[in-house]
Amino acid sequence: MQHINVCGEAVSPSKILCVGRNYVAHIQELGNEIPEDMVVFFKPNSALTTTLNSIHKEALHYEGEIAFVVKDSRLAAVGFGLDLTKRELQSGLKTKGLPWERAKAFNGAALFSDFVSLPESLDDLTLELRVDGDVRQAGGVQLMMYKPDVILRELKLFTTLEDGDIIMTGTPAGVGAVLSGEIFEGQILSAGKSLVSASWTAE
Repeated sequence: MQHINVCGEAVSPSKILCVGRNYVAHIQELGNEIPEDMVVFFKPNSALTTTLNSIHKEALHYEGEIAFVVKDSRLAAVGFGLDLTKRELQSGLKTKGLPWERAKAFNGAALFSDFVSLPESLDDLTLELRVDGDVRQAGGVQLMMYKPDVILRELKLFTTLEDGDIIMTGTPAGVGAVLSGEIFEGQILSAGKSLVSASWTAE
C-alpha cells in the first residue's frame, strides 16, 4: 500500500475521493456543462506516487487541488494535490458516455504534499500552482460550487469514509499538459499565509 505523510505520520489511504467540476471557470475552459449534482469519481491507493510523469501511454495533464485527509469521519488535515489526467482518453470516454477511471485512476495519477493540521476556518483556504515559476492555477474555497463541509456530507450519503482517506475538492481554471523537465510548485494558503508546499520535477 502506498502512503502519505499526515502531520508527521505515514498513513495509507484506502481510497481517494475526487470532486469534479467544482469551479465554474474550469468547467468553462473544458467546455463542460455545469452539473446538477456533485460529480464524484475515485482513485485507488495504487494511484499514489511521488514521481510526476509527463506521459503514461499518452500525454498527461495536471490539475492542482486542495486536498483533505479524513479521520473519525471528519476533515482532519489539508494538503496540496495534483490530479493527473489522460485528457485525450477522458474526452473520448465522455463523448461515449463511459466512466473516466481509465483516464483518472491509473498508477501514478495522484501526487500530494505533506498534510498539516487544519486552520481554524476553511473559508480562506486557497491553492497556488506555479510551473517554472509562473502561476498557472490559483483559487480556493470561496470559488467552489461545493464547499468542503458540503462535499463531506454528500460523500457520507453513499460511501464509508475510512481514516486516512483523501478528498480532492476539484481544480480551478488553468489546467494544462505536463512537460518533461518542468518544475511544479504547489502550496496551500490560509488567509494568504502558506500552510504547506511541495515541488516536483516532471519526468
